[in-house]
This record gives sequence, C-alpha cells and structure tokens, in this order.
Amino acid sequence: MTSSADATDAPSHSSSSSSSSDYRDVRAELEGLTTEAFRPEHSDIDRLSTVDIAKIMNGEDATVPTAVAAQLPVIAAAIDAIAERMGRGGRLVYAGAGTAGRLGVLDASECPPTFNTDPTEVVGLIAGGPAAMTVSAEGAEDSAELAVEDLSALGLTADDVVVGVSASGRTPYAIGAVEHARALGALTVGLSCNADSALAAAAEHGIEVVVGPELLTGSTRLKAGTAQKLVLNMLSTITMIRLGKTYGNLMVDVRASNEKLRARSRRIVSLATGASDEEIEAALAATDGEVKNAILTILGDVDGPTAARLLTETDGHLRAALTAAPR
Repeated sequence: MTSSADATDAPSHSSSSSSSSDYRDVRAELEGLTTEAFRPEHSDIDRLSTVDIAKIMNGEDATVPTAVAAQLPVIAAAIDAIAERMGRGGRLVYAGAGTAGRLGVLDASECPPTFNTDPTEVVGLIAGGPAAMTVSAEGAEDSAELAVEDLSALGLTADDVVVGVSASGRTPYAIGAVEHARALGALTVGLSCNADSALAAAAEHGIEVVVGPELLTGSTRLKAGTAQKLVLNMLSTITMIRLGKTYGNLMVDVRASNEKLRARSRRIVSLATGASDEEIEAALAATDGEVKNAILTILGDVDGPTAARLLTETDGHLRAALTAAPR
C-alpha cells in the first residue's frame, strides 16, 4: 500500500500547481538522502533466484538492530522525558505519513490491550486521516498545516508529547506536527532514518537511525520501516514500564477482553505469585478481574478494596504498593 520514502516522501504535486524546477529541487534534495541512495550492486537483483533475493534481504535486515543500538542513549533520554510527561497526565501522540504514519497508529492501537491504557492516552495520527491506513494519501504528507489541524483537534497541551516519524526526516506533515507542538510547550521527539534531518533539528529529542540505502531504491517500508518499528516499540514499552504498567516482565495491566487474554491473566497471576488455581480465581473475583490488584491481594495479603487503595496511592506501581502494604 505504500511506495518509497514515507509513501514517496517526495511532494506529490499536480502538474498544474508545480513547475519542472520544483521537481528538480525535490529530486536534488532526495538524491542527498541516504535512504534514497541507489545500490548499483543490486541492479540485477531481478535476475537472481528467489532464495538468493531472500538471503540478500535477510542480510540487509540484520543490520538494522546495530543502527538502532547506536541511538540507544538518545532513545533512553527521550523515553525518560516521555514518561515524565505521561506521569503527570500527558498524552503520547505519534504523527507521520505513509508507512511511518501507519507504524505510529499500529503502536498506539496496541497500547490499550497490552497496558490497559485509555485509547486517548497514546494516539497515532496519519496524514490523510484513518482512511490513509489502507488507501495511500501521499499528497497529505506535504501539508504542515494539516498536521496543525490534526493536533488542534486533539486539544494539544504542554503536558503532551508529540513524536514526529519520517524515514526521510523531511516530511512536512511530521515536521509541522513537531514544530506546532514545540511552540505550545509540548515535548517533541523526531524519529528519522537520515543524519542531520530537518525533523531531528525541529525536535527536542532527535533520534536518527541511519540504516543506509534500501534494497529497492527509496523503498523505506523496508529497513527504515523496521528501524522505526523497533524504536516505537521501545518508546511505548519502556515508557509503560517506567509508569508501572508491568511487574518485572509481566504485563500486569493487561486488559482481559477475550478468552486468550483471560487465560493469560491467570497465567500472569500464577507466575507472579505461585498461587494455586483456587487462590487465583478467588483473587480475580475479589478485584473484578484486575490482574495487578489480584497479585497485590495475594502477595500483600490484603483484600480487594485495600489493594485498589494502595495502587491508587502509589500511582499504579505494584512494587511500591507491596512495600506500602501492612504486614
């Protein structure tokens, strides 16, 4: 559904609104981007066997974690800042176009079932709106004004966080979102896959995961998309760990909305407490199925209402609540 460089990342002007000089300027800009570089060594890739192409792709993908590792200190600093804002009630908002936008929407949509967050706490904005998740809307990425409109509709405040996501680091929608958010005092993060990007320069925290040229020239749904997914996983997951949404590596805030998750809830309580099935069922019944509360009733030897109070007093941090439990 996407094409190259954040759904082309190159402005999609009509012939009636842009001159050939505009295209030459954009072409020159794209030619300077690492993610757009041509790989002459792969110019005959279509002549290779399927397994040989797969081996090449797999080798390319194997380089992505190393590129991410080089940015870990910057990523960690961004996460600590995000957690601080969200800890005081702020929201995490991703903004991007094409593949980058879809990855942000994906990450945001997985937070409620994984961490029991409200759908308004982590939000994904994609240029062109929800329809652009399945139908490409390349032209929308060229509008910084559209990003301002989308953020204004959310009622963005200084407590919020906006993460602009763009493989090229030049997408007007992502840059516009970051610039608008920063002007309002919100925390800003720019995630791109090119060094010295305009997006990173616009944000307080610039994360530039330089994965190099793509196997298919300019197709940033490949290595760049993988890199962005890895970083977004870190931003949301580690922020939620910092906010007390886990106990060790257990998802104690999981929302049990189907049979699989109800079974997982019981397994999480078992792993955390070592309690019998009968104790687990009693604890979940006493806490309206809340996994974190059920664990606290067992390990802290308290009743359901006391568990709820202790967790409220400790901002949902189970370890702190266990320390505060009467012995």
